[in-house]
Amino acid sequence: MASPFATAKITLAYPLYTADFDPHNSSFLLVGGGGGESRSGVGNKITLIDAFRKQSLNEVVEIDLSREEDSVTSLAVAQSTDLAITAFAGINSSEADQNAGKNEHLRSFRLGFPPRRGKDSDTGGANIVSRNKETQALGRVSLFTPSTATKKETYQRILRLSRTTENESSRLGAIATGLAPEGEVVIFDATKVKPGHGDVRRRVKLGRGEEAADLDIIHVENGEHHVAYCTDYEVYIIKISSKDNPLSDPQFVHGTPHPDAFASTKARPKFRSLRFLTPHLLLLLQNQPDRKGAELLILEVPNFSPLANITLRKRLHKAIKSATALSVALLPASRSSDPVQHAIAVAGQDNSITIFTLDHPCSPPFPSLALRRHAFIPSVHPLQITSLTFSTFQPPADPPKSPPQYLKLASTSVASTVIIHTFALTPLHASKPSSIPRYVLRLPGRSETAQITFSVLISAIAIALGAFFLQAFTEIRGGTPEYLGAKGWLSERVHGYIARPYIFEDISSAVPSFPSVSFESTTETIQSATDTLKSEAEPLAPTVEAASRSTPEKLRLRDLLSQQTTPADPPPSDAEQPATSINRKRVVISASDDESFAVALQDESQHIQGKNWEDMEEGEKERWKRRLVKAGEWAVEEGEAVLKGILFSGWAGVVGEVVGGLAGD
Repeated sequence: MASPFATAKITLAYPLYTADFDPHNSSFLLVGGGGGESRSGVGNKITLIDAFRKQSLNEVVEIDLSREEDSVTSLAVAQSTDLAITAFAGINSSEADQNAGKNEHLRSFRLGFPPRRGKDSDTGGANIVSRNKETQALGRVSLFTPSTATKKETYQRILRLSRTTENESSRLGAIATGLAPEGEVVIFDATKVKPGHGDVRRRVKLGRGEEAADLDIIHVENGEHHVAYCTDYEVYIIKISSKDNPLSDPQFVHGTPHPDAFASTKARPKFRSLRFLTPHLLLLLQNQPDRKGAELLILEVPNFSPLANITLRKRLHKAIKSATALSVALLPASRSSDPVQHAIAVAGQDNSITIFTLDHPCSPPFPSLALRRHAFIPSVHPLQITSLTFSTFQPPADPPKSPPQYLKLASTSVASTVIIHTFALTPLHASKPSSIPRYVLRLPGRSETAQITFSVLISAIAIALGAFFLQAFTEIRGGTPEYLGAKGWLSERVHGYIARPYIFEDISSAVPSFPSVSFESTTETIQSATDTLKSEAEPLAPTVEAASRSTPEKLRLRDLLSQQTTPADPPPSDAEQPATSINRKRVVISASDDESFAVALQDESQHIQGKNWEDMEEGEKERWKRRLVKAGEWAVEEGEAVLKGILFSGWAGVVGEVVGGLAGD
């Protein structure tokens, strides 16, 4: 079976820690990493990769950085033109510079890439025909507060830029520290290619020993942005307005509660990542303590109210003990009133990637939300996944005349591998013919509540049908009282093949009355019962012996029943004459044990102890029916009329059962 998405892979010469797509051209991916400040021989680099083809990747530009400084820990594309892109990167200065109080961690670069493309005769797509490999280091600056620790280990762990808009004049960037004595978040103007201290819009000091696990920025309107960041257990949102407006304090919106006092463990789940979906919807990735799993949470934040609530929880696959990376892509609609879809990618510690989709309106209220899994890709990289990033999807101006649209997902690992998965998008037409279709990764389906209701309904119907057919079957077999009247649904012939009555032993109806026995002791009881039964059975022995001498050959009941009438005489009715009378003789069936029996033809004048069929109790009849059916001498569909007049002699078997029952007591 062909894969539902295309995969391309390239292996570079250094471990990779971060990646970002060109927001205006998903054919270019920027990656960075390296061996750090060491003598390992592995350099620190930034590489621009051509990702135009869905099945192959190619290096376009490579920046070889100093090996006396740290590796690239964070990366983001700030600006893009037809000739080059400008990127920000987090790179620590050398250890000597840091000890001297100088750590220029925020760098900016310009990378040139091919401005023109030509036709590829093999693929029918675009192929690079000219290159402009000019690169330039634009600037470096230190925006963090200098560390006061003895050992300088602070580095720029997180770098995030707000989503690009048509007006690039209002774009913010945010960076966060790692391994700092006191965590810090710095928000700056990202429209400058060489940001400085004058471009810092807000500086947030965290508590001692606290660091930002992740942060994100979303543009609201009129130059206003919301910045969200999370520590291990708390989530905050900052409102960033124009420079003239006063600064607002970070607003606490959600926190992980402490466990119960009687809980077996005091550990709490920790937040790993967060992303804005809308200004009022926040996606959180949380790892359970002791690597017991991970889950996605959707937090609804109504106007920064402290009463923010979790509207959805989604537990990840049980094989994912903890999550390592998160990325989100917006698939917008043509009108603000139409719902939108978000593609969500989560990387696990098992190097797998899970893709979800979420459909929701652009603004409150948000009815029942449902995360639907689109794909699960196991073992994407040989070693740990370090970053995930979706490409930015730009809807075509004229969808009917546009080629197929795709969404790309890039992932990197410490194994120096870059893999890009390309997912096809499907146009979704609105109810109005005049509206422009929007593109989705997966067609919207039923909500989670509707899906659960549908599943429960189908299960109930299946159980009801199973119970109905089981009741009908047992009625036909005679095992239960008739409630459905299932016996009447079948013809007599079919009923005879299926019906096999269940015989339940009823010893009380089969045992004749015996003289009462005085139970003085177990030995005396058994002896008394044995003497009594012997006296009852003595008259039967000569009779059975005489019957066996008079019938030296073994007869079959079915043969005798077939001769029950002679051609010369008209067949008598059941009420007038028994069906087994043949030449003034009668059929005698003598039981030798619980299962076997002998059939004999005796004169009517000969006295044999036994019972005729019509004189027997129902329990005795049922036992004899079972014996006859098992021996093939009689079938249920033949009816009981053919058994009338037959003498059944079975006292020897009854005596044995009684003796055995008394001995067991």
